[in-house]
Amino acid sequence: MLHFSRFAPALVGAGLSLGLATVASAQTKDLTPKYSNDFLNIGVGGRALGMGNVQVSLVGDATAGYWNPAGLLNQKSKYDAVLMHSELFSGIVKNDYAAFSMPLDEQSAIGASLIRVGVDDIADTRALVNEYGQVSYDRITYFSVADYALLLSYARKIGAVEGLKLAGNGKIIYRNVGKFANAWGFGIDAGVQYDKGGWRLGLMARDITTTFNAWAINSDEFQGSANASDPVPANSTEITLPRFILGVGRAVKLPAQLTALAAVDLEITTDGQRNTLVSSSAVSIDPKAGLELGYKDLIFLRGGVSNFQKMDADKSFDGKGGWKPQPSLGVGVAFSGLRLDLALSRLAIEKVGDQGSTNSVIVSLGYGFK
Repeated sequence: MLHFSRFAPALVGAGLSLGLATVASAQTKDLTPKYSNDFLNIGVGGRALGMGNVQVSLVGDATAGYWNPAGLLNQKSKYDAVLMHSELFSGIVKNDYAAFSMPLDEQSAIGASLIRVGVDDIADTRALVNEYGQVSYDRITYFSVADYALLLSYARKIGAVEGLKLAGNGKIIYRNVGKFANAWGFGIDAGVQYDKGGWRLGLMARDITTTFNAWAINSDEFQGSANASDPVPANSTEITLPRFILGVGRAVKLPAQLTALAAVDLEITTDGQRNTLVSSSAVSIDPKAGLELGYKDLIFLRGGVSNFQKMDADKSFDGKGGWKPQPSLGVGVAFSGLRLDLALSRLAIEKVGDQGSTNSVIVSLGYGFK
């Protein structure tokens, strides 16, 4: 039997070469803003968010279309569906997610995921004062700012190497700023998983060919803005640069029908220097770690840390500054194909105004059925 070790360097090297080549090409055009399409990096699923977004090597349900589509082949049921709703930053931002997956045969599987992140009911007060100088509240209108993504996934086992799975996503992005502007984007992701004994390895390459967003601006809607000296935006194209996530996990059986699953991910961004543990102008690396304890595959406790950032003393919670992680906790229950997962995550590690923290509770519901 062929060994994965012979293929791993070639797979990783090919992915990095393609990604870095597209990065170099994109940067020469100066169309690569940092954090482009960052709504796709918030995370989905209560299990993942409770483990610090550590999933690339572990995922095995419909959320694999987001985390690593190769994980669709780990699905235990014939059909799987996941729904999630969370309200971030005291309910200002709504984050909704739905996914469905199924096998095509013993060697392949498909999935579809839909994501929406948006802020609704934003007041447009430009016409608040009428032509007579009077305040007229019925002249206020409202609009939404929302980002949408549709991911279509395909995964396949590689028969020559036992435990090796390859997969890809085709994704369509739509971003809308009320009547003012909208954008369409298209991109491709690629994923790999390899299982050997209790060890699990994963590699996810997002936007591996870069993702292009074409913005269309309705310049007429910018007339009458509060600051008339501000320039009106023009139609433009922005490019999302590749992001690589390398993960390793280990499953262990414990006494008294207990199980433990520990994993570490390294998230590598290529859009410029970031405030991460490893940071340079070429790449930045953000490590993440997660742990899941299970009892009879029925009840699960989870924890994780991610998003390490260096804080100034006056902006940190304890007033000491230094490197601060973003912690998360979670619980889950699974029975008769139904999975209910809850996560508590601190969304910001800096102070926001006079608030000491910005915690958020995330709820997701999954169901696997024959």
